[in-house]
Formats: sequence, C-alpha cells, structure tokens
Amino acid sequence: MLWFWILLRIVLSPILYVVWRPRNAGVGNVPKRGPALLVSNHLSFADHFFGPLPVMRRIFFIGKADYFTGKGVKGLFSKAFFTGVGVVPVDRTGGSAAEAALDTGLRILREGKLLGIYPEGTRAPDNRLYRGKTGVARLALKSRVPVVPMAMINTFELMPPGSRAPKVGVRPGVRFGKPLDFSRYYGQEDDREVLRKITDEIMQAIRALSGQEYVDRYAAEVKAELEGRTPRPSDDDD
Repeated sequence: MLWFWILLRIVLSPILYVVWRPRNAGVGNVPKRGPALLVSNHLSFADHFFGPLPVMRRIFFIGKADYFTGKGVKGLFSKAFFTGVGVVPVDRTGGSAAEAALDTGLRILREGKLLGIYPEGTRAPDNRLYRGKTGVARLALKSRVPVVPMAMINTFELMPPGSRAPKVGVRPGVRFGKPLDFSRYYGQEDDREVLRKITDEIMQAIRALSGQEYVDRYAAEVKAELEGRTPRPSDDDD
C-alpha cells in the first residue's frame, strides 16, 4: 500500500513537525539509495512515526502477522495502518519465528530497501537500553549491507506504556550514527561469540547516540518480572 504511505507522509508529517517540533540529527548517514540496516532502540509506539519521519525513503520493519489478520473494520484499519507505516508481516509457518524474521529481512534488503530493526525485541519497560538479541548480527553478516545505528530520543516521555495519545510539550527526535563496519566478520554468521560481540557493539553505538543507561538483561525478561509472570523461552533467547 504505497499510496497509504504517501498519504501518511502528506497528511501526518506537517502535523508532527508543527505540533511536536522534533529534533533530528545525522540523517545524512542514511544511504540515499541501496539497501541498509537501520538498528534502533525501542521506547514507544511513537517510534513508528518519529523514527522514519526525517528520512525521505520508506523504511520497512518486520512485525507479527497478528497485525494483519484481524476481522471486520478494525482488522482492515489495522492492516492498512501497519502496511502504511512499513511493517511487513513475518510468515512463521515455515519454521521458527527467528528464522522467518531473518528470511523476511534478507528478502527486503535484497530488494534494495531500508530495513529497520529493534534488537531489544520489544519496547523497553522504562527509559533504559536493554541487551540486544543476536539476530541483528546474523542479519548484518548475511546481508553485508551498511548498518546504521539509530536512537530514538524522548519518545518514552512522549508516549509512555499504556498511553493512548502522545503528549504535547515533549520534543521527540531521532539521531542516526555513522554506518558500522563488520566486514572483518563476514563468513562467521554461525559463530555465537562473534554474533554476541557484534550485537553488543551495535547496542553501545545506540547508547552513545541516545545517552541511555544500559542494562545487560533482555527487556522481555524484565517486563515479565514486572508483570509477575515467568518469561517464555522466546523472551530471553537470542
């Protein structure tokens, strides 16, 4: 639904700039053409709007197929919205969710597009940066495309968990860092130590841009504790 993305840009972009006056930096680090992997922290639902906002190219994100299978008017609106903001559903029928996400991401990059990914795997439960899952490193090594660190700023304060609308008076933004070079590790995508090293380097690059406190735990694990439940196996694996 390219038309829906164009409509969102035409209608929403002026509103977002006028009402929230976002502070953006480093947009020139995003390639103007060709594939690239944009790797970001994830603080809020508002990230889907303010992250891609200053980039003139469409950014695609991998998302759950559940967003696209709803029924009735609500289901149609959900499908149109998530398609419009660049979310691509993951097909989990052919194997594990991790492998399905990897295959989907590689396909998007082979098509010469920009792929956005949140290595924390879920929205952070607070305003801190959490341990990244190593799927981002596998994707970087298999695709061999530029890896651009990306940091969302003030979106947690703008739209905390449970909020139905963003607050007025908070200025959000996004910062893009210089592309990271992992060519020295090409061909080692099955080495777990290498994958962890690359993932940690990516997370530290994001931390340098965002200024967040870093927590060496998975966000999903902390969320489960706060909710009083036992983490699922998928909550804390790589």
